[in-house]
Amino acid sequence: MSRPTSLIQAIEQIPSGLFLVTAAHEGRRSGVLTRWIQRCSNNPPMVTIAMPKGMPVEPLIRDSRCFAICQISADDVLLQRKFAQIPDRGDDPFDSLTVDVAPSGAPIVKRAMSYLDCELITHLEFDSEFRLYIGLVHHAVLLSDATPAIYYGENGLSA
Repeated sequence: MSRPTSLIQAIEQIPSGLFLVTAAHEGRRSGVLTRWIQRCSNNPPMVTIAMPKGMPVEPLIRDSRCFAICQISADDVLLQRKFAQIPDRGDDPFDSLTVDVAPSGAPIVKRAMSYLDCELITHLEFDSEFRLYIGLVHHAVLLSDATPAIYYGENGLSA
């Protein structure tokens, strides 16, 4: 079914950013870029992630019950290129990067602007190409004052 142009244009006016969602479990770690992250509660602090189904990070999030969200600056071409492609399931995409570890165990890219360390509250599956993940934020750190990437009219899959 074709969508009316005005519907698509109206939805595309909702801004999105550029974030790297990371997780680790039993010695494996992975990450994926996404643009669709939104605060969904202030008390307690919670966020929602819309992530395409089938990402290698998904089983790590579900098994570890936690994840981190690293905000990427608008001019960080290295991270945008590195995580634009879906990593092979056996590859560690963080091997060539300077990485810290969040209290949950999720990898934190030191060149990120900030990060949120989250406990997975639930994940929801719909009749669409995305799953929703809801996280309770336990820890947050500002790492730099770079300019955040803000987008309109993008599909949310990659930078």
